[in-house]
Amino acid sequence: MNTLIAVPSTAPGGLEAPLGAHFGHCDLYTMIAVENGEITSVKVIPCMPHQQGGCMAPVQYLADNGTNKLIAGGMGFRPLMGFNQVGIDVFFGGDYQTVGDAVKAFIAGQLPQFSQQHTCGGGGN
Repeated sequence: MNTLIAVPSTAPGGLEAPLGAHFGHCDLYTMIAVENGEITSVKVIPCMPHQQGGCMAPVQYLADNGTNKLIAGGMGFRPLMGFNQVGIDVFFGGDYQTVGDAVKAFIAGQLPQFSQQHTCGGGGN
């Protein structure tokens, strides 16, 4: 099965880029296609800005771009629930420095599912 993983990233994006600290306030998203445990493509798409409380706009944007997994270092409870509603599985990658390291950990099955304990109050904390 083909998996498309979105990772909030620091500019310029890509596998060597630092993981974005907070889903809603990242510079951009690195999109990684994985098939049979191998990275098959990497591209960068711009971040969808949102106002406080407008968390569903970036969630829908990533869903519209084919995302079915998301690796994040932090996010609020509302976007986490939004991702659950649109069928995107969210994983906690906050222990990894780069997008590539977090994706390798995901492929190896080492990332925990993002849960309420990983959420923050929002606003880039």
